[in-house]
Amino acid sequence: MCGICGFINFKTNLVKNEAENKLTARRMAERLRHRGPDSWGEWVGEHTVFAHSRLAVIDVEKGLQPMKRTVEGHEFVITYNGELYNTDELRRDLMSYGYEFTTSSDTEVLLTAYIHYGEKCAEMLNGIYAFAIWDSMRQRVFACRDRFGVKPFFYTVKDGVTVFASEIKSLFEYPGVEAALDKTGLCELFALSPARTQGVGVFKDVFELRPARYMIIDRHGVKIKKYWSLTSRAHPDSYEDTVANVRSLVYDTVKRQLVSDVPIATFLSGGLDSSVITAIGAIEMEKKGERLSTYSFDYEGNNKYFKASSFQPDSDTKWVPRMVEEFNTEHTYLVCSNSALTELLEETLIAKDLPGMADVDASLLYFCREVKKNHTVVLSGECSDEIFGGYPWFRDKKAFETPAFPWCYDLSLRENILLPSVKETLNLSEYSRMRYDESIAETPTFEGDSAEEKRRREISYLNINWFMTNLLDRKDRMSMASGLEVRVPFCDHRLVEYVWNIPWEMKNKDNVSKNVLREAAKGILPEDVRLRRKSPYPKTHNPHYEAAAKELLDGVISDPNAPVLSLCDKTKLRALLEGSSDYGKPFFGQLMAGPQFIGYILQVNYLLRDYHVKIM
Repeated sequence: MCGICGFINFKTNLVKNEAENKLTARRMAERLRHRGPDSWGEWVGEHTVFAHSRLAVIDVEKGLQPMKRTVEGHEFVITYNGELYNTDELRRDLMSYGYEFTTSSDTEVLLTAYIHYGEKCAEMLNGIYAFAIWDSMRQRVFACRDRFGVKPFFYTVKDGVTVFASEIKSLFEYPGVEAALDKTGLCELFALSPARTQGVGVFKDVFELRPARYMIIDRHGVKIKKYWSLTSRAHPDSYEDTVANVRSLVYDTVKRQLVSDVPIATFLSGGLDSSVITAIGAIEMEKKGERLSTYSFDYEGNNKYFKASSFQPDSDTKWVPRMVEEFNTEHTYLVCSNSALTELLEETLIAKDLPGMADVDASLLYFCREVKKNHTVVLSGECSDEIFGGYPWFRDKKAFETPAFPWCYDLSLRENILLPSVKETLNLSEYSRMRYDESIAETPTFEGDSAEEKRRREISYLNINWFMTNLLDRKDRMSMASGLEVRVPFCDHRLVEYVWNIPWEMKNKDNVSKNVLREAAKGILPEDVRLRRKSPYPKTHNPHYEAAAKELLDGVISDPNAPVLSLCDKTKLRALLEGSSDYGKPFFGQLMAGPQFIGYILQVNYLLRDYHVKIM
């Protein structure tokens, strides 16, 4: 994986000021060095400047970027962040047309696919990617992002110049681009975050290329087109055939994603999703005479303070050793101290450029840094719950009756901390409902659905486009801040397309959560692991974290220059210090309650301070 950035200007010849433009590109790329610590480069063309920082995974020696190819006198240049999992098929296809390759990298295959197919290449890609290509023949830049937004792509337009980057912080290195928040940005922060509206970069005039879109930038401006979408239709397969097809798709996508020229491992919680990936990985590596490496995560003191709940019925403590023994993996147990969770809150904010899931993000950053000491690529189990219907809100009556995001029904905690004038101006409930309605209107419909199934599709679509996107963004930003590449097999679009139309009575057969996936795992997983109840990404249960977070917030409240006090009521913030740890219900998702909300407010303060944000 890598960091990409650049700018496009059709009003002038950028080569005439090559040294200055290269310096700007270098400054932008420097802010992305964590994403690609192995090598870096810049390229200046007549109307385009690209820069790249590379994390070498495939063809370490020859896959340098920006990569340039000349065909029939026309120059094509690419800066690319991602991995293609159908590289071999694409290469064979292109070779049949007479193309020759000088590297084994997927970068060269991707560039050649664009040279041959133009924008239609987007439909042929299987992988996680964000890239930009200068096309001298058509005098344009073609930019594209993967179907689920695993890899980031942000952009802004400044005085007719289109500036893009993997991360927002890089945009701010371009002259004249500043960090500012208007009403929309503040509503994103307080009504929706840590989720975010697709396409919205939160900062004023910063945008995101939405997943499954490509963008064409030429002298006429910017055009965006959607190249893929889910389609709702009848599911003709029997239950038995459905299980067999899911098994085949899951096995194939995991096997494809094990390809790497550098050490590879899996994250292993002992839950269904990570265990399926680990089992397949171990089986495939054993065929090559190799042993799979695995990692599990926990927190200091969790054995002492863990309390079972309906969302988290048990801890991972006994399940990880079960899998390690069964599949003979080379396992590493990682334990995060509670002090690291508060110490890393600011670093995680900078890694993401926006407030996130507080201590959950901080722990992930800590763990990724530890994994990076020995591995460069890992496979993770994200996205299974969103596509197979694993979350409680796929079953809860309230989700079917309430026109709101099911992971954030109640905005009162968010609203109550705001200054009265800010609360009135923003109207968080109205903004949240507007974004919710927009997403519901996009949901692919099927006339054969019952009213209940139609609603369940809406809930699923919300999950894929909001909750899953948020988790993918978290995983990308925390892992890439550590120079670690994380792959997500359950995000394979072929699998998602198929599972999208499996009816609920199959997904939840016999009232067993994710039944189809569990049945597909028969013969792959031990039975007790296969039937284990869902348990989410672990969080700390140690009260010392909450105490430390409250101490930090107390310091913010006592600082008259703390920027968050221009938005939040000091009295209401102080009440957080005296409240219970959960306030009756999570403020986001299943487990993010009081301690996480305090951490979130701290991150908002870091954002306003560290990015010198202007409030408009």
